[in-house]
Amino acid sequence: MAFGNIDWIALVAAFVASYAFSAGYYITLAKPWMAAIGKTEAEIKAGASPVAYVVAIVGHVLIAYMLSVLMVTLDAGSVAGGFSIALPMWLAFVVSTMTINHRFQKSSWAHTIIDGGHWLGVFAIQAVVIGLVAG
Repeated sequence: MAFGNIDWIALVAAFVASYAFSAGYYITLAKPWMAAIGKTEAEIKAGASPVAYVVAIVGHVLIAYMLSVLMVTLDAGSVAGGFSIALPMWLAFVVSTMTINHRFQKSSWAHTIIDGGHWLGVFAIQAVVIGLVAG
């Protein structure tokens, strides 16, 4: 279902798939991630807030929307086309800014690798879903 040249079903499917991936990714890597950021499970639970989940939802939707817009604009409505946009976006905008921030924050390289891998998965999954559903 396209509206304004964006396939909204593909966008929603991409959001759901990437958000589910994120949950599984961080559940699987919870202990290494907590070690990488220097926090215990108790500290994480003590600071838990639904705001973080709302921000994550909005972020995933924005990524899916932007990827959809670029795929339509650049006539790249396939899985390969999605990858050709998503991977450079991940490298140029996510990895670069995250790595800069992590170095100034004196975060561990493990933190950067875990979080970077997560966002690579999000971008790749969204590219595949949008390419399959909208393409």
